Amino acid sequence: MINRKEEIRKKGFSLYPENYNQDIYTPTDFSKIRVGIQNLEDATIILGDLARTNPNLADKATVLRAIESNDLIKMREISNFFFKTSGIYSRLCRYMAYLYRYDWLVTPYTNDKKAIKPDKLLQTFNQVLFYFDNFEVKKFFGEVALSVIRNGCYYGYLIPQSDRVVVQELPVNYCRSRYKVNNQYAVEFNMKYFDDAFKDNIQRQKILNLFPPEFKKGYAAYKKGKLKPEFPGDTAGWYLLDINSTIKFNLNGEDFPVFISVIPAIIDLDAAQELDRKKMAQKLLKIIIQKMPLDKNGELVFDVDEAKELHNNAVRMLGKAIGIDVLTTFADVEVADMADKNTTTTVDELMKVERTVYNESGTAENLFNSDGNIALDKSIMNDEASIYNLILQFEGFLNKLLLPFNRTKKMYFRAQLLTTTIYNYKEMAKLYKEQMQLGFSKMLPQIALGQSQSSILSNAY
Repeated sequence: MINRKEEIRKKGFSLYPENYNQDIYTPTDFSKIRVGIQNLEDATIILGDLARTNPNLADKATVLRAIESNDLIKMREISNFFFKTSGIYSRLCRYMAYLYRYDWLVTPYTNDKKAIKPDKLLQTFNQVLFYFDNFEVKKFFGEVALSVIRNGCYYGYLIPQSDRVVVQELPVNYCRSRYKVNNQYAVEFNMKYFDDAFKDNIQRQKILNLFPPEFKKGYAAYKKGKLKPEFPGDTAGWYLLDINSTIKFNLNGEDFPVFISVIPAIIDLDAAQELDRKKMAQKLLKIIIQKMPLDKNGELVFDVDEAKELHNNAVRMLGKAIGIDVLTTFADVEVADMADKNTTTTVDELMKVERTVYNESGTAENLFNSDGNIALDKSIMNDEASIYNLILQFEGFLNKLLLPFNRTKKMYFRAQLLTTTIYNYKEMAKLYKEQMQLGFSKMLPQIALGQSQSSILSNAY
């Protein structure tokens, strides 16, 4: 009589080898079991598209280490990566950078009305307006604000011209400022930048010719070995630029990206979103389980080869079906649901993670997702206040540009950045219009807006 179990075992259906010896037998490594095209150890869930795209920048632990160690270069690299890949982060940066309209106001003053002729005053005043118009103040400040939000700071070099000023942006990772002189940042530039960025000698020389002469002088000193480290841990190549030709902007004296602390929450949100997608896909998945029968003695009716063929037949039959897998087994199968059956709340976990992002940024979620307006006005006011320090720096920069026009004590000009935002400019236009009318009524026509920048008032008239 044929022993069915022995026949099946001879075909390989056995947990142990034929010559089983407990002392020398190594148990099967179930971590190497195939799961589809992956091993079991490779089939663990790695959540988050960002983490897979760039594990070096989108890893939460890496971000937190960069913040903790104050690694400015790493934080800027992370910030710019998320600015390109995360819609939430990009919109937060743009929202804060473009919240203010950067409308500007110029006021002429005179200490001696009799000595200054009206024609002379108007002529110089028009030169100031023309100077700022050519500079494109609003466009420049918007770009600088976005750079400050993304990188933490902005460095520039002034190149004056007869009818305007040109600002050449400097690579932020090769600039530093350790102190102020007359309330202005003293900017140092590392001349090693030209060797790092331009390997070809001919190209490097062409780039040097595009920079102001001061950079050529500094680079020559660097190549001669004169720009040595100043303290332990410092690098060679730092050259102090002319303080009257350099500018620096940042927020509250800090040089790290403003929203760097929001990025760990964005990483969590990305992982939660993928988990949510996997859960939705899992709901569509159906598994057909065909269990191989046993005889009345509890012995297998089919051997391994026969069961394999039955399994393949079912797979071929359902090959074009969407979301259906086939499982063939000799054992009883039970699917355990890990969900908590006693949970009665219907809280959307994904929304909780998303709210965390906005909580970390300190910005109202309703600004980006119109779902109510509770305390929205107060939130906008807080946002305005958070970057008002940058507005004051911009105003000081405009007045620095006016120094060539203020060489006489009898007549001088002051620039002011108006506190007009994309939300309040209509109300503020009305207020400024009333103030101007009051000034004209008292025969003090001292306030005027830049001609091409006066849209704030043109809407009110």
